[in-house]
Amino acid sequence: MLHIKYVEANGTEYLVETDAGFNAMEVAVKNGIPGIDGDCGGAAACATCHVYVDPGWIEKTGKAAEGLEQSMLEFAEDVQDNSRLACQIKLDDALDGLVLKLPEKQH
Repeated sequence: MLHIKYVEANGTEYLVETDAGFNAMEVAVKNGIPGIDGDCGGAAACATCHVYVDPGWIEKTGKAAEGLEQSMLEFAEDVQDNSRLACQIKLDDALDGLVLKLPEKQH
């Protein structure tokens, strides 16, 4: 079991358990995390699962992939160096304890 923490812009935290093999957007939607919509179902065709990877985790998740993910982030608001689409963060045992912060609003 992996533990993923989602933190709203107002500081509200949600700690969820999941199995490896899912992506961070699927886990958020399944657990009713507010602010993660995943309108495209995880196809990286929208930016409604925009998150900020906690700086301590960016080496393990990597930065946004060039191409489709970076292009979609252009549609997100308040993009930062640690911005990712949650649908593109594949969860495995190395990401147990991952912290993802949510922007104030999704586009």
